[in-house]
Amino acid sequence: QVHLVESGGGLVQPGGSLRLSCVASGSIDSIGTMAWYRQAPGEQRDLVAAITSGGSTDYADSVKGRFTISRDNAKNTVYLQMNSLKPEDTAVYYCNADVFLFGATINYWGQGTQVTVTS
Repeated sequence: QVHLVESGGGLVQPGGSLRLSCVASGSIDSIGTMAWYRQAPGEQRDLVAAITSGGSTDYADSVKGRFTISRDNAKNTVYLQMNSLKPEDTAVYYCNADVFLFGATINYWGQGTQVTVTS
């Protein structure tokens, strides 16, 4: 069993910053792509940013230049640095990871962390 635990969400004013963290723990050989998704009320869950085990990154157009995804493979942790936050960034942010164990790949989700951007 693998658990993804997010932290770092909260309430912030427009223009502010937050840093999200997600730690994977449990039965893990290695982790492939790790990603952040977000879901606003009444909306679908969308990809925000992703990072491969080698460090290649991909971002949604709406966050390019403002958000930075990074990871620490030794700690099985992925981060999302969010700068210049806007009210439209308000959502529950979910961590996602492809976990490799005994030759199998299983995709896991975290429980989510709320980010609210408001004045």
